[in-house]
Amino acid sequence: MAFVGQVIDDKYEILKLVGQGGMSKVYLAMDKRLNKQWAVKEIEKRAKDRNNEIVIQSAIAEANLIKQLDHPAIVRIVDIIDNGNVIYIIEDYIEGETLGTILENNGAQPQELVIEWAMQICEALEYLHTRKPAIIYRDMKPANVMLKPDGNIKVIDFGIAREYKDQSLADTVSLGTKGYAAPEQFGGKGQTDARTDIYCLGVTLYHLLTGQNPCEPPYEIYPIRHWNPQLSAGLEAIIQKCTQLNPDDRYQSCAELLYALHHYEEYGAAYRAMQKSKLKKFVITASITVICLCIGIFGLIMRTATNNADYNQNILQAEKASTSDEKANYYATAIDIKPMAIEAYIGMIEAFKDDAAFTTSEEELLKKNLDVNLAQLRTQEQYAELAFELGKLYWYYYDYGKTETADNQITRMKSSIQWFEDAVEYGDASSDNYLMASTYKEIGKFNRDITLQIEEADDKGKYAPYWENLEKLTEQISNSKNENEIIELEIYKLVMYSIENYARKFKADDISQEQMNSLYKAVQQAVSDVSTSTDKTKELKNDVVERLDSANQAIENAYRE
Repeated sequence: MAFVGQVIDDKYEILKLVGQGGMSKVYLAMDKRLNKQWAVKEIEKRAKDRNNEIVIQSAIAEANLIKQLDHPAIVRIVDIIDNGNVIYIIEDYIEGETLGTILENNGAQPQELVIEWAMQICEALEYLHTRKPAIIYRDMKPANVMLKPDGNIKVIDFGIAREYKDQSLADTVSLGTKGYAAPEQFGGKGQTDARTDIYCLGVTLYHLLTGQNPCEPPYEIYPIRHWNPQLSAGLEAIIQKCTQLNPDDRYQSCAELLYALHHYEEYGAAYRAMQKSKLKKFVITASITVICLCIGIFGLIMRTATNNADYNQNILQAEKASTSDEKANYYATAIDIKPMAIEAYIGMIEAFKDDAAFTTSEEELLKKNLDVNLAQLRTQEQYAELAFELGKLYWYYYDYGKTETADNQITRMKSSIQWFEDAVEYGDASSDNYLMASTYKEIGKFNRDITLQIEEADDKGKYAPYWENLEKLTEQISNSKNENEIIELEIYKLVMYSIENYARKFKADDISQEQMNSLYKAVQQAVSDVSTSTDKTKELKNDVVERLDSANQAIENAYRE
């Protein structure tokens, strides 16, 4: 057992014990080299019983899993130390308290707050489920979610997470917290998958909303309004669907669940009444189809033809529409008719670009049509192209956080990363889009992470790869004949911004003055060659031109003897 004042691996000084479980303890420690606090999970290997072996194996598996992950709502592991008798896992120290502690101290939580937490958890789980291979968390519960002081959450404790295996019929070991765990986690009912995490999340939301611990009597998930009639009927329907015993009856992906949470009010009494009406009509139609099979087949053919005609008509109307709003709405109608048609999504994206600004209201329309279909879209051959265009839409046109005096370039880059990651993951490695998406992704991740890395004195060696990616992207844009003036000027602006801010850092990472001058002059010439056609691009070009002198001065200052 570690003790206060002990220094582990000549680096991590134990400050205090902050928590403990059956076979592990968690300490707060100070990194003596970086002057930064970390959490140290200590797992003793002395016991020889099977449960201890599972805990040790789980701890190592947890560390190996988390080392591969990069998501703001998932805890990071930075070091693993095995001294023979004890394993130490060094990970982020998360300030705040668990949702389990909040429940113990304050009882049921406000509905709107729980929905916000649920959306963040959904995004983290969807990230895990879309890894290759998928990662199944399997232990979602309030005690495993930390609420930070800024209101954001972190998912912790990956001790029983596992990689999904396509050829496996069932899990090797039955693990999970009774009360929260899905039926398939206890063996005999198949392999756990993404729907298992959806069940656990549903029970977690039930506990947070009602204050009723599923591990205690009555050991049953009642409708949430049984405990509090003021809660939303729509939210009740969502939780009931999450916690169905048969995985086929639950939401099939966290993207689907996330969409439902965004529209939970639609799942209320009026929505259920509409669904019942649809079900009644379907039963009548199905009965007629059974009786009149030939008529049914004919009707199906006619319906398909009608859908195709309606779809094509909406695409045609969108192309003829005079405003971007009209175009986007026609494309949205086309998507409703044929949700897997990539063409309509690309058309909507192009409509949003018409006025050179992708607004939050346009984003809401896009997500309404995209989120509910995302899991299936990822199976389509052209999905990588769609993901690439979505990445560029956010990177160049997203106007969230932009003001007259402040640009939102970093926000735009951060928002685009997930789509460029998809373009790489689902794309053809030999395509031009794949190479460009890879570059966009790495540049975006650098700008997302560099501020924190500087604060932690962990930025050394990060600037040379970033410089190489800036060179690549500038060359790719210059060689592309299809890019418009906004895209060209935004890239040139990013290069000037990076030289202004990181010239000394580039030098420290062995980027020569000749390399920097070469890229600087290439951008300088390229900017002068850009012909602007709108007030916005004229303003953008002037902004880049105004940065040229200060960027040149930054290079001279960095390399001055």
